[in-house]
Amino acid sequence: MNKLLTAALLLLLNVWSGFSENLPRPEYPRPQFERTDWINLNGTWTYQFDFGNSGKDRRLQSAEKFDQNITVPFCPESKLSGVGHTDFINQMWYQRNLSIPAGWEGKKILLHFGAVDYLSEIFIDGKFINRHFGGSSSYTVDLTRYVKPGQNHNLVVFVKDDQRSGMQTIGKQCNNFFSGGCSYTRVTGIWQTVWMEAVAPAGLKAVIARPDIDQKQLVILPEFYNESNGTLEVSLMDGQKVVANKTVKCGNGSTIVLPIKNVKLWTPETPNLYDIIYRVKDAKGNVIDEVKSYAGMRKVHTANGLFYLNNEPYFQRLVLDQGYYPDGIWTAPTDEALKQDIALGKAAGFNGARLHQKVFEERYYYWADKLGYITWGEAASWGVDVNNDLAARNFISEWSEVVVRDRNHPSLVTWTPFNETWGGGPDAYVRLITNIYHLTKAMDPTRPINDASGDNHVLTDIWSVHNYTQEKDKLMEQLTFTEGKEPYRNARDKDYLAVYEGQPYMVDEFGGIPWMDEKNRKNSWGYGGMPADAEAFYARLEGQIDALAASENVCGFCYTQLTDVEQEKNGVYYYNRQPKLDMKRIKAIFEKIPSRKH
Repeated sequence: MNKLLTAALLLLLNVWSGFSENLPRPEYPRPQFERTDWINLNGTWTYQFDFGNSGKDRRLQSAEKFDQNITVPFCPESKLSGVGHTDFINQMWYQRNLSIPAGWEGKKILLHFGAVDYLSEIFIDGKFINRHFGGSSSYTVDLTRYVKPGQNHNLVVFVKDDQRSGMQTIGKQCNNFFSGGCSYTRVTGIWQTVWMEAVAPAGLKAVIARPDIDQKQLVILPEFYNESNGTLEVSLMDGQKVVANKTVKCGNGSTIVLPIKNVKLWTPETPNLYDIIYRVKDAKGNVIDEVKSYAGMRKVHTANGLFYLNNEPYFQRLVLDQGYYPDGIWTAPTDEALKQDIALGKAAGFNGARLHQKVFEERYYYWADKLGYITWGEAASWGVDVNNDLAARNFISEWSEVVVRDRNHPSLVTWTPFNETWGGGPDAYVRLITNIYHLTKAMDPTRPINDASGDNHVLTDIWSVHNYTQEKDKLMEQLTFTEGKEPYRNARDKDYLAVYEGQPYMVDEFGGIPWMDEKNRKNSWGYGGMPADAEAFYARLEGQIDALAASENVCGFCYTQLTDVEQEKNGVYYYNRQPKLDMKRIKAIFEKIPSRKH
């Protein structure tokens, strides 16, 4: 069967699956590394809870079907999963059949998981083949040795999720039965798309695409599944026009430099993107692997107490986005919902978002790249005992996978591995922060690192603080720098913490002003008490923005938050994404500080 016919049949299979069971989240989940030979495995799976942790004794890894159905990729706590079980789920099992296309003979057969919270074990026909730690990072299982093209196989996934252990990331998932404060409904198991694809044994495994606007070039560092005598052709496109093309021998040490004349820079105001086509060819010149991608030409760095975008100071007007949905919890119900959240942020006057205590899926970054919206990538670090060596080990491996997955996205401008690590001590914590800083720089030297949002800084490129002072004059006083004195910070009197040395100073949490209609005021909270009426809300918000604008040293902010989340009612939109107030007026207030303030 030729390649075009195989691709057509796979496309029809995906379309047919979508019509046959209204396939959820049908879009390709990895838009910066897209192939045609793939099968979406979302939809109806069978499942069983395992509250007694006895499933392996009962040989559930060999089960060909469980008694109940669940809709993947939605977690069992969510409405969209069809389950809606919101109590703690420490262990559970998933099952579905895999039909391997006959046309995949001779190829690597890869099974991809967008994310599974937290520990997952993979079984094919009852045989253990893989284990993965990390509730937020994507991973791939090579099925080639365990399945045969043209045949059906049984896939079972075992999940463990011990949220109270202190050994794993949980983000804002609540450790009590009921959601409370700023902690919300839990997430267990599969919560991002699952899919299979077929790849040539000598195909392209990954790339680093590093823009260099100073020298007007895009640098590509490829990695192959197996190095061969073939070649890699890289074509850079501006629309339908090829602006650069280069062919090199397939080697993991190759460096491909694509010069670009008249570079179109990426900014939130002008989100220009270049398409990329990677073609791996064998020794005879036949294309054995083709991958579609894109890149944005932009540069971010810090210097002189400022954040720079494309060598110009840029004021970041960020909003805290926690990525929760009433029906999907951590999983957006549709791809359009991801796009819409970015549109809502822009409509409220923000030029980006701090993606808070959750690793967002790649489709979100795709829309941020396309629409022009800067982002901060953050781990779901709450839940990790930062003073425990095993917890640190777990965090390092998960964070490393996150950085490698997302480092090519132009919209992502800052890494924030931790948030509010107030309990961090002088020994294991300091070592963990230092290790994470250097590991992140080794994997991606192109972005600044905010080591611990909200202070408790050890080694950082961004000096972030959280300040929920509601009164304009008091906030202005706190944000005024005094010669010879450290500026306002959240963590003091710890001699093992860093001293401020002139890094860009950002208030990366502030505001949090509660507002809700009468029917939503029960069991809700925000910061500073609810204003008396809408005019009082506008006045308080404008006073805080004026205080930030008055500080010559503040070079960015993050307002809490984009939407309400369950009982936390301090979003500028309700949890259902409906506006609370006059959004044109809200937008005008936030935009009182222009992106290019300095």
